Amino acid sequence: MKLSRILLAAAVVTFATAAMAQEPDPQFVTLYKTKCAVCHGVDGKGDTAAGKKLNARDFRLPEIMKAPDAELIQITTKGKNKMPAFEKKLTDVQIKALVAYIRGLTKAKK
Repeated sequence: MKLSRILLAAAVVTFATAAMAQEPDPQFVTLYKTKCAVCHGVDGKGDTAAGKKLNARDFRLPEIMKAPDAELIQITTKGKNKMPAFEKKLTDVQIKALVAYIRGLTKAKK
């Protein structure tokens, strides 16, 4: 039983690594740019005019990157503070894809 868990964990890590190495799906890049970039910026810094006004978080901060996917999905779905809820505007698949895209923004931080 332990061997099967180890093999499953190895398969998940392998899949995740391969997925991260690929370019993001263009439809989700467009979705991010239309729904998130206005406040969080194309690079996720949150330093746009709207982002500064609304105190948008920098997606690349360690505390954001360490947050579980479920927490980021919940915030995107239900909203938090000045961030609006997207539950009636986006599908669950779109929200999960945006969280995955946001995770990739950490690579750009310098």
